[in-house]
Amino acid sequence: MELNELAQRRGEWLRGTGAESDIVMSSRIRLARNLVQFPFLNRADDAVRAEIEKTVRGHLADVSLGGPRTYLEVDHLERLDRQFLVERQLISRELADSHGARAVCFTDDENISLMVNEEDHLRMQVFHSGFDLDSCWQQISRLDDQLEERLPLSYSEELGYLTACPTNVGTGIRVSVLLHLPGLVMTGEVKKVFTALQKINLAVRGLYGEGTQAMGDFYQISNQITLGKSEEKLIRSIKDVVPNIITYERRVRETLVKDNRAAIHDKIARAYGTLRSAQAISSQETMDLLSSVRMGVNLGFIDDLPLSTVNDLFLQTQPAHLQKLRKLTLDSADRNSARAAYLRRRLTPPAGSNQA
Repeated sequence: MELNELAQRRGEWLRGTGAESDIVMSSRIRLARNLVQFPFLNRADDAVRAEIEKTVRGHLADVSLGGPRTYLEVDHLERLDRQFLVERQLISRELADSHGARAVCFTDDENISLMVNEEDHLRMQVFHSGFDLDSCWQQISRLDDQLEERLPLSYSEELGYLTACPTNVGTGIRVSVLLHLPGLVMTGEVKKVFTALQKINLAVRGLYGEGTQAMGDFYQISNQITLGKSEEKLIRSIKDVVPNIITYERRVRETLVKDNRAAIHDKIARAYGTLRSAQAISSQETMDLLSSVRMGVNLGFIDDLPLSTVNDLFLQTQPAHLQKLRKLTLDSADRNSARAAYLRRRLTPPAGSNQA
């Protein structure tokens, strides 16, 4: 698959379908695995990394992913292409910025992504739109079983799966849910949520995972430790907490509208108006304004804009996506102008529609 073709499509994590999809953008489960015959990557030179990539690639061909897949040697990609894959959540920043032989294999529907030579030899992840951790687990468990039949993995009867980072030892699982929380951010209540989550050993990260800032009021909630707990227990810990956050966000939105409907409507209308008329706009401002617009669509303040379009724009206005769509390499100022033009084109309302 050509990456330029991929830019035209909506990424799985922003399809906006599935349970609780007005607030839960996507669910993801990731497993970290290492091959027993090779050292961890922090002790592997480029020759060893190349051998690991060759070994994994040779066995992946026999693994069923449920549909067509694309295999890319990330070390052979241009920087823009690597950033594009990061924006789509198909690879991590760590894989994009690393060195030596490394790769990614992903399905055409972008539900499955396998990274080779990231922090561990193999990191597989499964995405589903909305709040659907059970389906993620069923799918990734089947995939893990297939790989374990073909690859000798580093495993200890006492500790479980051995990983480069001690916090991943055990199950090697990272369970995460991506939430859109503009109401909690607007009221400052999100700080209470973060404090409560930290007390029960759950981590809060930005849109692109560890070490990244929140953009567009998106937050990833995930487990911090894996040792000593089963996969099912770790999944349950997230499943038990997320409904409370969903309820809290919805209650805050209802209170905002009830107490100051005119001010909330004005904020949303101004955001929508700026996106439709700006001549130059940064990706950060775009994400912030789209967050307000998305909340406005869900609250019924905007009825001429499909939610799917808003979800598209979160992704397609990111720097690498924008350049892929334009088929040009652009500096920051030119990207800001191109982004504004793209937004004006996508958000021009049809004649006769109601506007915010």
